[in-house]
Amino acid sequence: MRFFDAHSHIHGKEFDSDRSEVLARMRAAEVSTITVGTYLESSRQAVALAESEPDVWATIGLHPTDTDEPFDEKEFRKLAEHKKVVGIGECGLDYFWEKDEQKRKIQRENFSKQIELSISLNKPLMVHGRPSKGSMDAYEDALGILNARYPMPGAIPSGNIHFFVGGRDIAKKFLDLGFTMSFTGVVTFARDYDEVIRYIPLESILSETDCPYVAPAPYRGKRNEPAYVTEVVKAISSIKKLPVETVSERLLANACRVFGLN
Repeated sequence: MRFFDAHSHIHGKEFDSDRSEVLARMRAAEVSTITVGTYLESSRQAVALAESEPDVWATIGLHPTDTDEPFDEKEFRKLAEHKKVVGIGECGLDYFWEKDEQKRKIQRENFSKQIELSISLNKPLMVHGRPSKGSMDAYEDALGILNARYPMPGAIPSGNIHFFVGGRDIAKKFLDLGFTMSFTGVVTFARDYDEVIRYIPLESILSETDCPYVAPAPYRGKRNEPAYVTEVVKAISSIKKLPVETVSERLLANACRVFGLN
């Protein structure tokens, strides 16, 4: 494979009618992917798909706003022990959609539990962070949880901040903890993240689609899919002023390093 989609949802219902064709296009584009669970049944589906496909891996977790179900540590631990499960999450904080402070507190508690699971299993985090409009509040709280609970050097789990929307200051704080940050098709049609992409070292960047959402140019308005991550890599290459081959090789190596892929 030449390209890596570090965050997709190809186990989801949006792909039920043509998943085999989507996977065929993915392979034709020389792409591999991680399909990301967002609640217990979704995580089971992600693991089942990863088990059946050699170039698909899974992460399992409880998304902050996709469900109101409680975090079932016992069941998630069972899933996490599968050899194709390479991380914990999608977990984290979403203050953009959730305004109620009591529900935000539950998000923080669930995030903490999933951090603990990731450490106990030595598997990295796949972190969702979406701040309130005009704020970095969800990122600041996520960083606070990581630093407060695991202050010892080396104790904080590595992982990836998916669909990163922060600036240089927030990026530096995550870099200091050893996290990578991944970018989506948004970077193909908006210039909002050019500065932070130039700032983050190439070895700390991943590419993703977050499919079926946010299709890149020239596919805007269509259902997104892993094959389209090539457009994200091209955009990052352009912003970094580096050859596409150099960037694709580095981002693939980054994903292998963070998630222990072989």
